[in-house]
Amino acid sequence: MFKKTAITIAILILYTGCVPNDLAITPSDTKTKKDKNSWADSTNVDDTQDNDNSIDEKSSEAPIKRIPFPQSEYHYLAKKGKATIKGKVYLVDAYEQAILGKNTRLYLNPITSYSKQWYKQSYLSRKKMQKADKRLFNYLKFTSSNKDGLFAFYGVPSGSYYLVGTVPCKEQCGYDEAVSIRVATEVTVRDNEVVERDLSKKID
Repeated sequence: MFKKTAITIAILILYTGCVPNDLAITPSDTKTKKDKNSWADSTNVDDTQDNDNSIDEKSSEAPIKRIPFPQSEYHYLAKKGKATIKGKVYLVDAYEQAILGKNTRLYLNPITSYSKQWYKQSYLSRKKMQKADKRLFNYLKFTSSNKDGLFAFYGVPSGSYYLVGTVPCKEQCGYDEAVSIRVATEVTVRDNEVVERDLSKKID
């Protein structure tokens, strides 16, 4: 049984450049699961849209218009690579305790003029923006954290990215209802490099 599973994993790596996230974090686990470390498709579109349930946005303001999609910038971005980005996603409360982002989705967004506008206006300034151009989702890469908040991206092309995720939180963050708190940071990888980068944020 173990030999059969190992062969299955080897084939998966050969043809997709990805491995299941849970297997990568805990190599001793031989249970194969649906691959969550993949490029975006039409089912992922809502992941990067402004979320009215997130406390990170001032939804009372009119959405900010996005700049035209810079197809020429994205044209030169590679979609295949050999780098790895891994870490843990969590919030830090007022008592310096970690609130883990358990079983939550994360994504890599290549840094371009288009994503820089999103980072400045939506993430840093917490303003609502118009929906992203659907062509963007051809360049995003998704994965999921496990029950310990650990995540990993495999087969990442060399370049610079915004690493983005959300952490659900309720009483620990001082809210009566559950909210999704978005967390983002910049990360750069080269060739076969393995980068360890936690995705964290202190609660305001």
